[in-house]
Amino acid sequence: MKQDAGRHKRAMAASPAPLFSSARHRAQRDRLARQPAGADFLAPIVAETLLDRLSMVTRDFARTLLIGGHDASLAGALQATGTCLTILEAGPRLAARTGAIEAEADTVDLPFASFDLIVWPGGLDSVNDVPGALVRLRALLAPDGLLLGSFVGDGSLPRHRRAIMADGVRPIARMHPQIDLSAMGNLLQRTGFTMPVVDVEALTVRYGDWFALVRDLRATGLASRLTPAPPPLTREEVARIAAAFAAQADPDGRVAESWRLIHFSGWAPHPDQPRPARRGSGTASLAEALKPKQ
Repeated sequence: MKQDAGRHKRAMAASPAPLFSSARHRAQRDRLARQPAGADFLAPIVAETLLDRLSMVTRDFARTLLIGGHDASLAGALQATGTCLTILEAGPRLAARTGAIEAEADTVDLPFASFDLIVWPGGLDSVNDVPGALVRLRALLAPDGLLLGSFVGDGSLPRHRRAIMADGVRPIARMHPQIDLSAMGNLLQRTGFTMPVVDVEALTVRYGDWFALVRDLRATGLASRLTPAPPPLTREEVARIAAAFAAQADPDGRVAESWRLIHFSGWAPHPDQPRPARRGSGTASLAEALKPKQ
């Protein structure tokens, strides 16, 4: 028994500390339920893209899991397809309001192969174990089930990043690490998804000042939930950041900030899915095909 206890303690000590706070995540999700309609400008953009891509899939999905319950229009559009919709939501108040299962996406415990479609319109980049979350979701999909999602990816908010590193601002990590396009494709393959597709949609939003950007980050649920939480900014630091952000403005006084939405999809394996041809099995010569015609 002592040896078992010792091994357990060593395993606990070896496990990495969480990067994100689940408690702050739940609080942020519940704040989304209290904000005015339309405050989250990203939600309709992401929903339109995901629904458009779903419309190009020529099959029906009888059972769908939607991760995140604050976008009622997306939930309604999915239900309109005739699917049996289940919602997963981390915020307890938002879960109660939407009739969702209260759980985090990377720790949800549901029966294997429970869904034919999983839609995740944001948040994959802010879970503590991204590969573990993808493995868990693949297990929730029935064979030939589809995972479809989006998140704010690498290269987003470059002017905000420069501003928070202004002279006189403490060099403390305040922004989440971001996943890039190639890393997401590799993650889908490593976690067992087939036919992965990953692409990026670039958005430009023009802000009158840094405070307007901060309001958007809060309204979209993208405020920091790093743990331990960084110390609050002082008034002097806020003024320096705001000035550094304003210094990047266009001639009209507005700052053009970049958002990069990474959209991804992957399928749970199934024997009937198309597979790439075996290497070396081709019968046509690429060199011959590229020769100029006489």
